[in-house]
Amino acid sequence: MYSFVIVGFIAGALTTASFIPQALKIWREKSANEVSFLMYVIISTGIFLWFIYGIEIYSLPIILANGISFIISITILVGKIKFK
Repeated sequence: MYSFVIVGFIAGALTTASFIPQALKIWREKSANEVSFLMYVIISTGIFLWFIYGIEIYSLPIILANGISFIISITILVGKIKFK
């Protein structure tokens, strides 16, 4: 059981970390021209639903990874709107 939880935490950390370079690039360059708004609306919605699912099944790896990913993806969306 614990090995699956560890795999869940590692998978969540890696997928969550994948959003960080894009967020940093947007805020450093003050430009989000290359970012697809629709793609981030869709992925943010999916991440939020995974977060809700994690809460429903009491899965800490899913809750943490998707909660943090949602915040980062919303930050990217805000950057897209702010730095058109």
